[in-house]
Order: sequence, then structure tokens, then C-alpha cells
Amino acid sequence: FRIELGEIEAVLRQHPQVFQAVVIAHEEVPGQKRLVAYVVPQNPSPNLSPTRREASDVPPSLIGKGARGLGSVDELRDFLKQKLPHFMIPAAFMLLESIPMTPNQKVDYRALPTPDFSRSAEDKFAAPRTLIEEKLVAIWSEVLRIENVGIHDNYFELGGDSILSIQLVSKANQVGIQIAAKQLFKYQTIAELATVAGITRQINAEQGLVTGAVGLTPIQQWFFEQKLPQTNYFNQSALLEVPTDVQPELLQQVIEQLLLHHDALRLRFVQQGENWLQIHTTQETVPLSIFDLSHLAPAEQDVAIKAQDAELQASLDLSTGKIAQFALFQLGRDRPSRLLCIIHHLAVDGVSWRILLEDLATAYQQISRGDAIKLPAKTTSWQYWSDRLTSYAQTEAVKQLDYWLNQSDIPVNPLPVDYPSGNENNTIAATASVSLALTEEQTRALLQDVPSAYNTQINDVLLTALVQSFAQWTGENSLVIDLEGHGREDLFEDVDLSRTVGWFTTLFPVGLQLKDHENLGDALKSVKEQLRQIPNRGIGYGVLRYLHANTTIREKLAFRPPAQVSFNYLGQFDQVLRASENLGAAQEFKSEQSPLNTRSHLLGISGFIRAGKLEMTWSYSDKIHKRDTIEKLASKFIESLTNIILHCQSKDTQSYTPSDFSAAKLNQKQLDKFLTKISKK
Repeated sequence: FRIELGEIEAVLRQHPQVFQAVVIAHEEVPGQKRLVAYVVPQNPSPNLSPTRREASDVPPSLIGKGARGLGSVDELRDFLKQKLPHFMIPAAFMLLESIPMTPNQKVDYRALPTPDFSRSAEDKFAAPRTLIEEKLVAIWSEVLRIENVGIHDNYFELGGDSILSIQLVSKANQVGIQIAAKQLFKYQTIAELATVAGITRQINAEQGLVTGAVGLTPIQQWFFEQKLPQTNYFNQSALLEVPTDVQPELLQQVIEQLLLHHDALRLRFVQQGENWLQIHTTQETVPLSIFDLSHLAPAEQDVAIKAQDAELQASLDLSTGKIAQFALFQLGRDRPSRLLCIIHHLAVDGVSWRILLEDLATAYQQISRGDAIKLPAKTTSWQYWSDRLTSYAQTEAVKQLDYWLNQSDIPVNPLPVDYPSGNENNTIAATASVSLALTEEQTRALLQDVPSAYNTQINDVLLTALVQSFAQWTGENSLVIDLEGHGREDLFEDVDLSRTVGWFTTLFPVGLQLKDHENLGDALKSVKEQLRQIPNRGIGYGVLRYLHANTTIREKLAFRPPAQVSFNYLGQFDQVLRASENLGAAQEFKSEQSPLNTRSHLLGISGFIRAGKLEMTWSYSDKIHKRDTIEKLASKFIESLTNIILHCQSKDTQSYTPSDFSAAKLNQKQLDKFLTKISKK
């Protein structure tokens, strides 16, 4: 933005320890300007250089000698943040003994010292100043896999997302720092987050064995609503490569402890007429099988593992509580063993797998050293979360009813098909898929460069590309999808789900629309704003549809044409795959269903980041669509996504949308007019 520099100068002079201030737009690289503030303290210290001293370099000894309150960039920046929008905050602050003047007593801009934006090797970023900031820097570095995280680095511009935020909250709580996921969305830097961290929350977290009945959550009710032929066979599984010397008897003790610690692994489901009852039970047996395949050749071992995998996947039984199964495949001295972990989807999701695999590795390390197994403290129980959701459905969620009823009224245009469609053709047995990926460099840009252009999150970008690609296929500028979210929303002060295992997924309808001939920037801003209108990231839809006491409300929400497309961004999945690396690397992670089951959508689109690359998969029925049709659609998506990345990288300035200034209650036209007025001053 072209900014009124005098306005920044005037605010700086309001600081009680500022005598003079001059702000310039320094053009270090042609076409790229950065704001620089030159400040003279009220009582300049004789120790200040006559020419300049960068505020970040002022030693503590000077703070009491005329530079009080100007001892760091942080203090000046924080002062301005209280009075100016963040795009008017200078990138550099420099303390001067005096402002250079011309003979006519005007500021001699040419004599102002050249700002040095480069920093020394040991000062590549703003280092932590307190113990809390130091701990948060370590956690951000670990979770985001980035070295040298500074306290002013923006979480989302470093590639963070809402899924990783759950892991950040969990790790912070483990080191004694209390933060909530919603705080991370409001306070997006460590410097800001540290100011609110540690505020006491009374968390309901039963540490003992949780037993008894549990109300079905919305996603569980959605599952049983599908009336699948094989409800027992709807699983997620991970295959780990573990050392050859893994001891089965120790592994059995570890799994037993996991089942005691994570209540969802002891669920049993009983059908009563049309309804299902969910119960936490006590665990009587440890579901671990041992298969010695050391006598087989490597190729035969792989075949045997696949055969046992298929058999075990089909062996779960909801009614008896057999919802988890573990198997150790011993392959001989010269080949690492394999550990297969299978859990019914009703009890686990992607976030849960990271928790379980971390605990599996931690517990095995402890017991193999001869130590007692000691896992991190439990967070809020699945049972208590279900109870709180039911209460929420009758109270706060009701305020969202009009929004969800309006979503239900959005027409769903049928997708083009290559063959006559029908549920009999849309089965798991007929499922095929097409997968495409960005390069590592494109993925890095998507995570770190793109967000700053329009203050977006990754789903804003992915869904903009999705609507554009579908528009080229269907000729329609609108698309209704069922959008999946992680579901661990920060709704209640006494609830912390950062280490709770269960199926928390939210699934809710979203109608997205683009205008004719919109440029990339306008399209991205439009989709961003449409997504920002979704209350509490979509959790209210399922809560109202399945848990509200009023039958009429439930029926109204259920009575809508179903979306034919589902979309799910799973986040940076390396975090899940690496969770067990202290025991063994995860070689495979998959969702598995009975071939007899019916698919819930015509097209299922999912994406995650693995090995530094965004991978997108389109699942479809080969009895309804030709592979060539889906390949073209997938290619159009990647093309649209690539164009958005390049567009955002080419922007010199940041653009904003009304949700960035929600308190102002402006529409896009009013906001653009206001920002244009500022830029012309």
C-alpha cells in the first residue's frame, strides 16, 4: 500500500519517550518498498551514535539513559500496533541522536542513514525473551519442521494449519503452557501468543478408566445413517517397520496400556432396533497376533502380510468391542519386522493416529529400558465431549440454524457422468483413483508464500482451485461440496481434546460460487470470504442435524439434495507418519472398507502433504466415470492451483477482505474504497 507516512510519524511522536520521528518508504530493490522509522529519544543518550543505532541493538545500559521505552523494536512495534493497522508498521526502527536537516531546516532525507535489513548470523530472527517464548519457539520448530523460528514469525505464513495447531496445543500443555487452538488463530505470532499463554483453564479430564454409555456424536450418527452392508469393516490402519528384536511380550503390555489409557479403543456398539448404543467397556483381552514368517522368502512374506492384512481388516466386530487389532510379522534376522495396527474408524481419525503412534513408541521405549509405562496425562474424555456437544446443540448451536438452513436450500447440480449412475454402481469394489502432486518448491510456496498475499489459509486456496476446475468441466460457476474438518473445535473452556482419541470429523455442506470473469485475486478473496462465513468451522451443522431435541429442525436439515462431492485436506501427514519413528517408521497408512459398502459421494477429493509435496487424490467409481475424465479434472485442478501460487508470489503488497477487519462490518466494496483512499493520501 501507498501509505500516509505523516500519520505513522504522528503516532510515533505520541510515545512519551519519542522527541522526533521520521518515516520513509525505503526502496531497497526496485519496485519493493519497506517502511523505515528514524526516532530521536526525548533525552538522547551521549552513548548513542551521532548517525544511527538500530533499536534492536540498544544495550540494556542505554535504556535508562534517554532511550527508555525504545530499548527494542518489539516495544516500538507493540506501541504502534495498538493504534495502526499492521500494514502500517515499519519494517525497521533506527535510533538517532538527531535528525539530519537541510540549511532551510527541513529533513534532509538524503542524509538519513541507509537501513541495514540484513542481520548477523546469530540474529537471523527475533529470539525469545522469556522462558514461555523459548518453549513455544522449540515447539513451533518441532511441529512445523522449521529451524530458527522467530517470535514475530506468523504461524500461517510458516505453513501452519488448524490440524497442526492441535499438536501445538498438546505439546504446549505437556510442558506446562496452557493455550487453546482458537488463541492461535487470534494471536498468530509467538510474541503475541505468549502474552495470553498460561491463563488458567479448569479442564475436565478424567484420568481414570472411563466406562459406561456414551451418546453417539454427529459423525458417528452419519456413519450408521449410511446403513452399510458391512458396518464392521470400515477401518483405518498403519503398517510400521520395526526392529527385528521387538519383543512380543513387551509389545503386548504396551498395547494393553494403550487400551486402558485411550478410552475410545474400548468402545462397543450395540444395535437396538433402528438405533445404536455406544458403550465404554473394560478390556479383557489384548488384540495382538504374532505371525512368524521368517521361513518364507521376502516376496512370499509380502504376499503373506497382505493376505493376513485383508483377513484382519474383516475381523473387527462392533458388537463385541473388537474394534482394534494389532499384528506383529516377524520376518527373520535380516529383515525388519512389521507391526500392523487396525482400528475401526468409529474410534479413530487422523489426529488420533499421531497420538497413538507417539504413545506406542514412547511406551515401548520405557518398558524396554525396564521403566514403568508413563504416558502423558489424558485430556477431556470422549464421553464428556459427547455430553457437551448434546448440550451445545440445544443452546449456542441454535444461533447458527438460519445459516445452515440457507445452505440446505442451495441447489445441487448433478455432475456429468460417463455411464448411467446409481448406487449399485457406486460401491467400494468399483472404486478407482487418480493422484497428482505439486513439486516440493510449489508446496513450499503454497504453505509459506501464498498466505501473505491475501491473508489466506490453505483451504481457501485449494477450494478456489477446486471450484475453478469444476467450472471448466461442468460449465457452472457454483459447486456444492461436503467439506470435512478435523472437528476438534475449541467450543468449551473446560474441554481440551489435544490428546483425546476418537472420530471427531465434521462433515457439512458448503456452497461456493464464483462470478463470471473474476481474476485470480478476486476469485481467491471471494472463496475466502464465503468460507469465513461458516460458523465455528462447520461443527454446528452436524450438531443441529443429529443432536438437537427438536425433530422438525433435524428433519429440515436432513431434507436436502446430498452433495455429490466431498473434500478433505488432511494437513501435513508426515507428522502422523513420523509419530512412531522412535520405534519404527510408518510404511503405509490407509483407509479400508468392505468391497460391498456403498460410497458416500460420487467424487471424493482428499489431499495431504507428504515428503514435502502436496498430494491430491480423486476417488471415483469406474462404473460411472472414465479414468480419462477424472485425469483431466485433476489436471485442471493442479493447473488452477499452480496459477494461484504464481499470482500470489507476484504480488508486491498484501490485499485484505472484510473478514480481516470483522469488527468494522464492511463489505468488500467498502473496504476496497477505504484502502484506496488511504493509498492515495
